[in-house]
Amino acid sequence: MSLSTSVERVELPFEFPFTIARGTTTSAENVVVRIEDDDGRVGIGGAAPSPHYGETVDTVEAVLPELLAIVEDIGDPHQLARIERRMRETVRQNPAARASVSIALHDLVARRLDVPLYRYWGLDPTESVRTSYSIGIDDTETMREKVETATDRGFEVLKIKVGTGRDEEIVRTIREAAPDATIRVDANEAWPPKEAVRTIDRIADYDIEFVEQPVPAENPEGLRYVYEHSPIPIAADESLETVVDVPQIADRCDIAVLKLMKCGGLREARRIIETAHAHGLEVMCGCMYESNASIAAAAQLAPLLDYADLDGSLLLDDDPYEGVPMPAGRIGLQPLERNGSGVLEPQTRRG
Repeated sequence: MSLSTSVERVELPFEFPFTIARGTTTSAENVVVRIEDDDGRVGIGGAAPSPHYGETVDTVEAVLPELLAIVEDIGDPHQLARIERRMRETVRQNPAARASVSIALHDLVARRLDVPLYRYWGLDPTESVRTSYSIGIDDTETMREKVETATDRGFEVLKIKVGTGRDEEIVRTIREAAPDATIRVDANEAWPPKEAVRTIDRIADYDIEFVEQPVPAENPEGLRYVYEHSPIPIAADESLETVVDVPQIADRCDIAVLKLMKCGGLREARRIIETAHAHGLEVMCGCMYESNASIAAAAQLAPLLDYADLDGSLLLDDDPYEGVPMPAGRIGLQPLERNGSGVLEPQTRRG
């Protein structure tokens, strides 16, 4: 067997400018990997690098030739453990680059076996969870309008970005605009520990499901302080990158947040889920600014999750790749009559 590979950079404009505590973004660039076997089956994987973790589209493109050379050298996509081990040995960092190859390989393997990825893993698609829909920081009235648009589209779970001097006002306004919605709050490391506790105390009356990453990741004792004093469950995102971080956050949060682009691939993602559950933590899978070239694979993990935040493609003005349907936030693994991750390339959609 032989495998051929290719790489493409894609520009992804957002439907609306998106702001978090660290800044505003109007579009994202992803790198898409294709791995094709002798029979013409193609696996698709996307890299959505984050400068916050020291990775850019340029660094992804720089290391992908080395990673794909490993794939071509081994030549068997079913050798997932061997390929991913060699990738880690070759490129220690660049998790988004490694994730794109991992996703493409898993997509190809499941296509070769004529099964959806969730079935390859032995998962029950009826146990899927809903994804949240994120509302970026803006002036309060604009955030209200975005929430009303989201609820009109049927989204029942909203994730509100905070980290401003008016966080209580924002949360109060969102709750008024969406009285029946499930609301999560994400500070993206914006608060010092004591400020985090004061703010959480003020917003606790607005029926918040959980607060994500209230303090900087480099302050683990601050995270512990917030966790011990918060009346609302705490989720750790930036504090968790790979499975080795799980024991370090187990007594500092209620929910572990994994992302394929942080951890480096689907095998590592499953290790994080199993390890977090073993430590008594709930698990959410989140995403970066991603197309369905990677979101589709993350959606296949939904039956293993307690929560999902997989709205990366939903925030785009147009995604050239079609993935797992998510009408009103429902992750539609069933009936999804596609094998692999469920992603379709643009030419396949046109055909």
